[in-house]
Amino acid sequence: MGGIRTRIVLADDDTLLREGIASLLERAGFDVVGQAGDAPGLLAMAREHRPDLAIDELPGTGILLLSAHAEVEQAMELLASGDRVGYLLKSRVTDVADFTETVGRIAMGGSVVDPALVKELIAARRRDDLLQQLTDREREVLALMAEGRSNAGIASRLCITEGTVEKHVRSILTRMRLPEAEDDHRRVLAVLAYLESR
Repeated sequence: MGGIRTRIVLADDDTLLREGIASLLERAGFDVVGQAGDAPGLLAMAREHRPDLAIDELPGTGILLLSAHAEVEQAMELLASGDRVGYLLKSRVTDVADFTETVGRIAMGGSVVDPALVKELIAARRRDDLLQQLTDREREVLALMAEGRSNAGIASRLCITEGTVEKHVRSILTRMRLPEAEDDHRRVLAVLAYLESR
């Protein structure tokens, strides 16, 4: 990278990982101007050094979040913050060339999303779409199923017959595309999908 080097501050509570990332970035031509072991330390460094890339609250500063797991809600909040953002799993750091290219892309105004997160987002969207196909009554029945109520308990609560509840449950399982299988409990899978969508 010719000319002015991109200035970066980074934080991670794992010293070995943090030092390793800093070393990779320095060798790739970036200028790591500060490191911290926690978020408050990172924010202090970001305020002091005004880097091109960090994880912080400063507008105009690129943000790259490295996570051990794909956390959909955290990623959505980050991605909604605008341009110059990235969300990668820490396991992606093993490909040094790809990682440093990603850092450069974010520093120059781009955005990057880990493929594992994209899969999670698509799966969440599909669950939401399937739940949207349910009628209002079916959603009521599913919500009561999620509370752990039996068909008799649901019937009593909604002032309907158990037979009607059974029909709603069958319809829910069909609309949510949960086929009969010996290894899976469809009612539990429906409740899990409902809870994940909330």
